[in-house]
Amino acid sequence: MSAVPAPVLTPRPRRVVPGTARVALGIVALLWVVAALSPLVSRRAADIRLTERLLPPSGAHPFGTDDLGRDLFARVVAATPVSLAIGTTAAAVSVFVGFTIGAAAGWFGGKTDLILSRAIEVVLCFPVLFLLLALAAFLPPSPATVILAIGLTTWPGDARFARAEILKARDLDYTRAARAAGASTPRILLRHLLPVAAPPLLVSAAFGVGWAILAEAALSFLGVGLPPPMASWGGILAVAPAYIDEAWWIALFPGLALFLTVAAYNLLAEGLRAATTEKVNR
Repeated sequence: MSAVPAPVLTPRPRRVVPGTARVALGIVALLWVVAALSPLVSRRAADIRLTERLLPPSGAHPFGTDDLGRDLFARVVAATPVSLAIGTTAAAVSVFVGFTIGAAAGWFGGKTDLILSRAIEVVLCFPVLFLLLALAAFLPPSPATVILAIGLTTWPGDARFARAEILKARDLDYTRAARAAGASTPRILLRHLLPVAAPPLLVSAAFGVGWAILAEAALSFLGVGLPPPMASWGGILAVAPAYIDEAWWIALFPGLALFLTVAAYNLLAEGLRAATTEKVNR
């Protein structure tokens, strides 16, 4: 009697996370550590010493000093938690508003979908920077104003992602079963359909954090963002053009901090996109 061959077990494929995404995650983690330690230098960041203005980088001042003699290293570090908090909160506002509107359009369909879809398209017709400047100019300068201005102008992309995912999932078997069981619409959306829409929204949120940080810096650079003396990378850069020939470091170091932060979040978003796409297609 011949022996029954043992079944061949196919190893489960490993999820490959791009190396750039791992590096980006490390940079993001380091930025949050710097943000947590920023209170140690907050007093130094506001210390004005006119006798030490426009000093080049040195041991005493690693990033040099600005036009008021403030230590630029301390100012860049002090601005880190501000930028991260504004970027994260603004992205959360965008995702919340976008999911709410997109889910309503995809779930109810019909005239509701038509009206909300047209509203999304109308907002998308306007340049985002124009809407940001319009909102920021008519509201008093504050972190809340910047967060609302960014969050309320970037939600259409999240709404389109949510609408597409809800449209695909609303007629699936488990959704019909929940309807038949008498589950309410909010319960179905939050318990059954939100997990379906979560992967693309998570990727969009990671991109949104980078964009919000860049948008806040642009608003502060133009003078309609965070009010002085609140530390901001954009606010530091606003002084740089007047001293670019004699104090290049004022533009270099906050610019590098802004570039690394935005690039890290964008690469992290690309890694999340690769991971979630692989999970869905498996």
